[in-house]
Parts: sequence; structure tokens; C-alpha cells
Amino acid sequence: MTARRLCALALLALLASGSAATSPPRISIIIDDLGYRFDAGQRAIKLPGPISFAVLPGAPSTRALAVMAFESGKEVLLHLPLQATPNDAIQEPLEINLDMNRREFGDTFDRALTSVPHAIGVNSHRGSMLTRHPGHMQWLMDEIHARENLFFVDSFTTHQSVALKIAHETGVDARKRDVFLDPDREPETVAREFERMKQLALKRGSVVAIGHPYTATLELLERELPKLADEGFELVTISVLVRRQPNVHTGNQVAEL
Repeated sequence: MTARRLCALALLALLASGSAATSPPRISIIIDDLGYRFDAGQRAIKLPGPISFAVLPGAPSTRALAVMAFESGKEVLLHLPLQATPNDAIQEPLEINLDMNRREFGDTFDRALTSVPHAIGVNSHRGSMLTRHPGHMQWLMDEIHARENLFFVDSFTTHQSVALKIAHETGVDARKRDVFLDPDREPETVAREFERMKQLALKRGSVVAIGHPYTATLELLERELPKLADEGFELVTISVLVRRQPNVHTGNQVAEL
């Protein structure tokens, strides 16, 4: 290789590294649990910027809110209910649990996906029990992989989750949640976690945060989202981060929501 060729390649590498170094930290925010409270869901969908929305299947306002989000230019995800801890008596419509056989699993997933129009990805709702089980997570990733262009976001409600590992092994684009904005509904908590989200974005280059249509969360996001660009952050849809930069970090805060 000639000296001129080597110099050209070195210049290109320098330019590429310089571009990466100056790119703003990216933040993606998903609002979970849409489907039950229409007014709260409607308010969430009006949030400024490319916020993504995860809609529960089989809830009273599921279809209306999914369509509203899509027509507002927002990304829609299926917020798929997965079995939580054994002592949790709450059961969601179209929840997937350990007692299902392979056919029942696939049928339930198909019904859940069909009930949420315009879904381009899947993220887990609860699931602190089911996401620990490699067999059931393999079934889930097989279902997602069989449908072109779907991706997966692990809400990461347990450090024992194997969902991300199996997604990558199956060839499913996937990422896990880094921050819960509202592990409780106190305004002080939401403000603290929003700041932690920004610090993680600065440290890692990108971050995935999940919030819920709680009053405190929506009030803070309405106030703070318009400031992110001036603060040096880029707000992006979840698909941008899932498809381009899989998450390899650990140490996330865990909560069963």
C-alpha cells in the first residue's frame, strides 16, 4: 500500500472519529402502559418530540390510543404482558405465562400483536418471572423474528432476565431499559431519575428510559423535553437506538412495574 493511500485512510479515520466525538448523546423515552386511561394516554401522546408509546393489548382504549399515536407520527410498541412473580395476583389480558404450551404461547402472542395496530416492536410488561426462563424467551424471540421488522425492548424488571441475550442469539434487534423515570409517582423521584437519565446519556452516548402516563411524569416531560436540544442532547425514537446500537451495559436499576 502506498504512502499516499495510507495517509488518505488515516485522514478518513480521523474524520470519522471526530464526527463520533462531536455527536450529541442520544435519549430515547418510551411511555408504557397505555390502554386503560384514555385521557392520560391522550395527554402523553401530545408530548413534544419523538417519544415512543407502548400499548397494552386487550385494554379498553388500546386500539384508539395506538391509532392516535401513529397518526401523531409516534412509534407504537406492543407492551406485552409477561408473568411476574408467583405471589403477584394481578393478571393482564393476553398475558403470557409459564403454564402455556408452545401453541398457546404463539396464539396469545399473535392475538396481542393484532390488538395493537401499527406496532413496530415489542417491549415487556412486568415479566420478572417469565424473562428468567430461556425456553419461553426463545419462544418469544422466535415469534418476533418470524415477523419482519419487529424488534424487542426488555423493560428489565429483574437482573435475572435472559431476554436480551436470547434476542441477540436469535437475530432479533433488541435493547434493554436503562432508567425508569418513575419507580414511584413522587415529583421529586421523577426529577431525580430524569437527571440520572441525562448523566447516563453523557457517560454512555445513549440511553433508553421508560416512564408511565402518571401526572408527575407527564408534567415533568412537558416542561423538560423542549430543553434537551439546548442542553446538548438528541431525543430519538426507540427504533433508532435498537437498530443501530444494541445495549451492552449492565447495572440497571430493577423495578417491577
